[in-house]
Amino acid sequence: MGNEVHIDEIDSEILFHLSQDGRLTNVELAKRVGLTPPPCLRRVKRLEESGVISGYRAVIDPEPLGRGLDVLIDVEVSANDRRTFLEFEETVTSFEEVVEFRRMFGRPDYFIRVAVADHAAYEVFLTDKLSAQACVLRVVSHLTMKRIKGGP
Repeated sequence: MGNEVHIDEIDSEILFHLSQDGRLTNVELAKRVGLTPPPCLRRVKRLEESGVISGYRAVIDPEPLGRGLDVLIDVEVSANDRRTFLEFEETVTSFEEVVEFRRMFGRPDYFIRVAVADHAAYEVFLTDKLSAQACVLRVVSHLTMKRIKGGP
């Protein structure tokens, strides 16, 4: 592939540290990867410009916001036309409970992750919002017992 970016060991270390704490100063990052600040900053800028680093964001813990129940949902839809898929995607994207939304190859058609307050809030989301979409054929819910790896 022509768009691949060469990543060496130091770049990998930079990516590791920034993925752990995107608010590190360049001076602290340089110290952690064994560089002086100017070459470290050049490497970070190169990783940003090449698209390897696509942005920096705050990781929000849903628990203090009253959205501690994490549910993974497989959704199959009964649609064969692009318009229906796009309308479904636009609608589901607008639901505030949805924190991750992917169109999949094969089955299920979609993978959705929602964060809600509790089981009652999930029931309202499922019946009043998701299942209310005319194209929804099947929904399989997976309630999270314990998060082992991955952000909130």
